[in-house]
Amino acid sequence: MYAGTKDSSAPVTLRTLAARKAAGEKIVALTAYDASFGALLDANGVDFVLVGDSLGNVVQGLPTTLPVTVDDMAYHCAAVARGVRRAMLAVDLPFGSFPDPVTAFGHAARLMRTGAAIVKLE
Repeated sequence: MYAGTKDSSAPVTLRTLAARKAAGEKIVALTAYDASFGALLDANGVDFVLVGDSLGNVVQGLPTTLPVTVDDMAYHCAAVARGVRRAMLAVDLPFGSFPDPVTAFGHAARLMRTGAAIVKLE
């Protein structure tokens, strides 16, 4: 459904964000948890889309984000990535999922394979 969506704008990169910050321009960042909202945000010029571990509260109805797993994050990141074409996509590495550097790298690499450009440690 979203694979055919085209946007002629250049993708947002770290250099894009750094240049905009240096120029004093505002950067728009919002959170999405699925392809529909990823596409909606992207189509409306959002620069930076985050798949946050807040999905535990917002989508799963949990009282905290602590039970959110890497599997949860990978699923939602892949979904959002199918809707985003231009915006930079970031994803949270959930609490407790990076007890050592080797594990952290393995989980971060997995999330990047699902479509994230940036992985943020919670």
